[in-house]
This record gives sequence, structure tokens and C-alpha cells, in this order.
Amino acid sequence: MGKLEGKIAVVTGGSSGIGLATALRFVDEGAYVFITGRRKDELDKAVAQIGENGCAVQGDVSKLDDLDRLYAIIGQSKGRIDILVANSGIMEPTTLQDTSPEHFDRTFDINAKGLLFTVQKALPLMTNGGSIVLVASVTSIKGVPGYGTYSATKAAVRSYARTWTRELKDLGIRVNTLSPGPIDTPLVKARTKTEEAADQLRASFSAAIPLGRMGTAEEVASAALFLASDESSFVAGIDLPVDGGMSQV
Repeated sequence: MGKLEGKIAVVTGGSSGIGLATALRFVDEGAYVFITGRRKDELDKAVAQIGENGCAVQGDVSKLDDLDRLYAIIGQSKGRIDILVANSGIMEPTTLQDTSPEHFDRTFDINAKGLLFTVQKALPLMTNGGSIVLVASVTSIKGVPGYGTYSATKAAVRSYARTWTRELKDLGIRVNTLSPGPIDTPLVKARTKTEEAADQLRASFSAAIPLGRMGTAEEVASAALFLASDESSFVAGIDLPVDGGMSQV
């Protein structure tokens, strides 16, 4: 029997990368998974991989009506949520000098505000003993040039986990943060114009990691599984780095 047998899970930003790897791992462990994302074509591809134990609901976490629609669908079809992985986020590297109000608002609307209301609106469906996993980043504690706004949103996510651990304890809901380091996902190639440039970026990241390589989405999914499952039943309020030691040494 899988570690999540019979569980109902939600993974936001589940159409690719870490979110999709997490959804696939959860299904392999016996869960039924709802994924969300903004791009319908990517969601359709993801659901084709996930199979009959998954469902996609298109939506933007920064739009509260979309969140209401998501949870209405889940409530009507399954009636509960056992696991919530709040993974949706954007990363647009920008220096302090080039930061615009539009960039600031867009990043905080999705990464911080959207995440908060993703959790808040899920609570009526969350079960006693449920697990909430907030996906942050090692940049929440590292100073990385060009990532000031993004890092600030992830520091907010880390803070949410501390506060919500105390606020939700009487509901029997655990909250933890998962902080990936540099992970080799399609975003690496999307940030560069050529495969050669993507390889150079990977090499640059790898040089900063004690283990000497970037992580994989599947490795982050394994950590998410631990925090989502009963194997972490006495773990609450933590930040679990999955970064090859980058933030630790």
C-alpha cells in the first residue's frame, strides 16, 4: 500500500517541473491529485501523464475567483482535502535598480498573496491530520543578486509556515515549508536563448552547490512526499532545504 493511499491532494502549479513531479509521485503512492495552472495546454499534457487518478483545474492563484472555483469543484467531487502543496510561483530576475512597481506587484500577488489565499480558502475542506506544504526557496535565506523581490516573497512564505503552525494546530493541520535550491527543470532552458547558454547556467549553479550538481524535480517530490505523509506526523513548522547543501555550509 502506498504512503498516501486514499488521500486527496491538491498541487498548485502542477503542470510542469516540481509541481508535476510531485503530483506524479503522489499518484504513485495512492493519492488522487488535483493540479492547477494557468496554461491549459500544459495542464492537458500533465493530466495525460498523471492518468485517471488526477484532474486539472485551470486557474491563476492570484485571482480569488479562480481559487473559489477550484475548491468548489473539489468539494463537489471529493468533499475533502488531505494534502495541499502550495507550489505556484513566478521568478523574474530583476536588480533593485530595474525593479518596477508592476514587477513587484506581480511577484507578490502570485508568490505571497496568492499562496496565502490558496491556503485560507482550502481550510474548510482540510481534514484533521491534514498536511500543508508551502514551497519556498533557499533564496529566502540567501542573498542572491537579481532575486530581491522573489526572495522577499519566499521569506514571507517561510514566515507563514511558522505562524500557521500555531494557528492551525487545533484543527489538526500541520504546516511545513519546502525550500528547493537550484533544480534542473524546464525553467532553466526557458531562461536562456540557446542550449549552450542553458548548459552554462547549469554549470554556474552546480559550482555553488556542495554536492556539485543541480537537483531534480523528482528529488524535491520525494521531500514533498515525506512532509505530506504520516511519516512526518511529528514534524511541523520546519523549513526543509532540498539544495545539495547550498544553504547549509
